[in-house]
Amino acid sequence: MNMERIGRTVHPLTIPKDAQNPQRHIDAPKPGERLASHYSNCFGCGKNHPTGLHILIEAGEGMTTRAVFEVTEHHQGAPGISHGGILSLAFDESLGATNWLIRASAVTAHLEVSYRMPVPVGTKVYIEATMQAVMGRKIWSTAEGRLNSPDGPLAVEAGSLYMQVPIDHFIKHGRAEDLKAAALDEHARTYAEKLDIAP
Repeated sequence: MNMERIGRTVHPLTIPKDAQNPQRHIDAPKPGERLASHYSNCFGCGKNHPTGLHILIEAGEGMTTRAVFEVTEHHQGAPGISHGGILSLAFDESLGATNWLIRASAVTAHLEVSYRMPVPVGTKVYIEATMQAVMGRKIWSTAEGRLNSPDGPLAVEAGSLYMQVPIDHFIKHGRAEDLKAAALDEHARTYAEKLDIAP
């Protein structure tokens, strides 16, 4: 990896001056409406994953989503403390959920997470994510997570860049047996239909 070259490039989370303010789609979920899992076996939001996050996300006001993630013993790194990578995943799910607000199918291109304090097992992390800008296929969002209430201590902050992709992206790169399972999965079908990306 050429670090000198990377040092001269624009940081992925720098929003260009000509980026647009995002506009909530007329058919976006209403504030307070819970967002369905995009796939029931997803480690982040899937209800059927045995040790997944089972994160609950709802649409907020404007260009925001709100999520709650409870740290269990399955999510620890150091004894009794959430693994940083698990928290990163929770934020990826929350930030990605803002794409529902513009009805876009997108994948993570860049994610940065800043940890402000430990998050113990048994803690509920309240995450609010906000879509900041869009330009072409690119979507920028930010989020913050607070402990045990929406007004609790700030524990984690994150920023992301997502790239909009067609449904063919998932078909091309997905494992065959999982694609077959997704075709029968109520959540995956509903997700595709709501985003108008069903094949």
